[in-house]
Formats: sequence, structure tokens, C-alpha cells
Amino acid sequence: MTGWLDEWLTAHEPELVEVRRLLHMHPELGWQERATTALLVGRLEAAGLAPKRLARGTGLVCDLPSMGTGTGPTVVLRADIDALPLQDEKEAPYRSRTAGVCHACGHDVHAAVVLGAGLALAGRFLPGQVRLLFQPAEELMPGGALEVLAEGWLSDATAIFALHCDPALEVGRVGLRTGPITAAADSVEVVVSGPGGHTSRPHNTVDLVHVLSTVATGLPAALSRLVDPRAGLAVVWGQVAAGSAHNAIPGEGRLRGTLRVLDRAAWQDAPELVERVVRDLVSPYGARAAVRYERGVPPVDNDPSATALLTAAVKQSLGPGAAVPTAQSLGGEDFAWYLEGVPGSMARLGVKPPGLERPVDLHQGRFDVDEGAIAVGVRVLATAALAALEAS
Repeated sequence: MTGWLDEWLTAHEPELVEVRRLLHMHPELGWQERATTALLVGRLEAAGLAPKRLARGTGLVCDLPSMGTGTGPTVVLRADIDALPLQDEKEAPYRSRTAGVCHACGHDVHAAVVLGAGLALAGRFLPGQVRLLFQPAEELMPGGALEVLAEGWLSDATAIFALHCDPALEVGRVGLRTGPITAAADSVEVVVSGPGGHTSRPHNTVDLVHVLSTVATGLPAALSRLVDPRAGLAVVWGQVAAGSAHNAIPGEGRLRGTLRVLDRAAWQDAPELVERVVRDLVSPYGARAAVRYERGVPPVDNDPSATALLTAAVKQSLGPGAAVPTAQSLGGEDFAWYLEGVPGSMARLGVKPPGLERPVDLHQGRFDVDEGAIAVGVRVLATAALAALEAS
């Protein structure tokens, strides 16, 4: 099984590294991934395949047809392709050339891995169909996965698999988990307003900054007492803004952040609960509050059978020690939407260089990977796709 993959990777691994570096140098935000899409389309067409762009023009799918009877199951391999609005702070020769945008979550690696798995499988005897899915806008809520589903690209899928970079795992290891592996993730914005006034007379107006800070600290604290702690609910603010002068109480202030929760039932109840708590927190001060709560994604809930198959593929392609357990994280992933209707599994791909004690985490401008992880990912997904076709 692994012999032909070894041979293919020996010949093509440098090409996949080159693709990853080109994507890293030219990152694009969600729904703007036109150059990224064009690069991937070009590589697939050069291999004699027929990729199709998604309706918006960003993202693509490419079917590897069955070389057997022409019928059978359809296994989907998914990669996300969008970047983050962050400045690339690395000094690597392949650092981002687009100011304020970089692949700080490893989507360039995901794309190179799925491309490699597809090219390695192309032309081989397949007892069914493998579909390569390069999905746009994963970093946006509620995620590009919903439009992929609306276009019907998973209507005939029998299984779906994906890998996500994990900077805490060394290259050559893959983290696996049955059941929830990520959390639900929503966006929360609170706008607090009042008449404003002089900082010498807060009692004659609404001390808006004080109210804003009360919400900033009081909402997470209240939710920790109103929701079962086993649900793992956490509100964390990423933006606080109010005022322009040191001696003037502003008329408006804003909080923006995320609500993440491990438990699906608690996720369903969260919007109404947040609204109520914010209203109660500002009421004593006479301030007005508007809550904009945007649903994001549910937890990625890995199917037991698909995860068992993916685990076996890791062991077969990399060795028994490569498969390691991983914990559920509070990160969000729109891969969860696919698992609402198709059995599948997402695993964590180790990208940490061996011996590195303190890796740079995801969503940081200095994030980078050991590019040896690309070949590891290709081995895992190609093996998993074949195994899933044979098992169906």
C-alpha cells in the first residue's frame, strides 16, 4: 500500500512544498481567494483533471472518477484555503507579500495536502469516487461550508475527511478523537450608549466606560454561574473601544468577542442568555445596550466509524506510534456543518519541528510549520480515502 505513495512523494514532495510557499506568499481573505483558486485549478488541470470553481468564483471541487465500474461511494477530502487579517511577522523567504494578511492557521498546508492526496490518487484504480474540496471562507462566520452544502457538493458523499494543523504536535504524529473535537463558536458584539458628559460629573450622566467595563467582566462571570461548568462556555473579548478624549465621557462604547462552548445544548441557549445578562448588567446605570449575536458553527463531532477508519489509516501509513489521542478544543471549525449530514472525521496534523519546546500557536503572525508535515498529511488522506472506498 505505502510503496506507491513513497515513490510518488519522492518525485512530487518538492512541488507540494512549492505550492504551499506560493500560497503562503500570496494569502487571500475569505471570499477573495481568486488567485489561490486559480493556482489550484491550474495544478489539477495540468494533471488532466477537470476542477470546477464554486458559484462565487472562489474555492473549487475536483472529482477523481472511478477507474472501475464507474459507480460506487464518494469520499470527500476537504481543505480550507482562506487566510487571516493578520500581519506576517516571520523573516522566512516565503513570508506574506500582502500587507495585513497571512496564513496564520495553516490553510496553505491543508490545501497542499489535499492537492497532493488528489494528484497521488489520480489515475489509480478507485472502487468509487474521490472528491477534492477546496473550501473558501472558513475563517468567516458561519463559514463557507454552508454555501458548499447549498450547491449540493456533498449530496452524494458517503464519507468526508480533513486534517488541521496542530503546532503542539510534532511532525509525524496525528491527533485523533471520537466525538466532539472542537467547540461551538459564535460572535458577540455589545454596543452600549448614553448621553455622554464631563468626567468631573459622572453622576449627572451615564459613566459609559464604567458600564462597558462592567459588561466586559460581568458577562463572562455571570455565564460561569448560570451555565453548567461542564459545558465549557467561555466569552473572551478581542476588541474594546470607547471615547476619544481623556476628560470626556463618551456617548457610545463597543465590545466585540467570541463565545465558545463545548456542549451543543448550551450553545442553543446562549443567545437568549447573553441578551438577558447584558440587559441586567447595564440597567442600574440607565445605559442602553444592543447585542448583536451571530451564530457561528456547532462543534465538530467526529463519527466513530469514520474516526476508526482514519486512525487505522494513520497507523498503516505512518506506523502505530503516529496515532495519538487529542483533547477537545475551544476552537471553532465550519467542517462541523458537513458532519451534520455526512459521516466523517477531522484529525490534527502535527506541524511542530522536532525538539522545539515552545511552538508559536495558531492565529499569530509568527506562526510557521515544519513542511515535512505536508507529505505526512498526503499519506494519511490518500490512505484514508482508499480505505473508505473499500469499506463502503
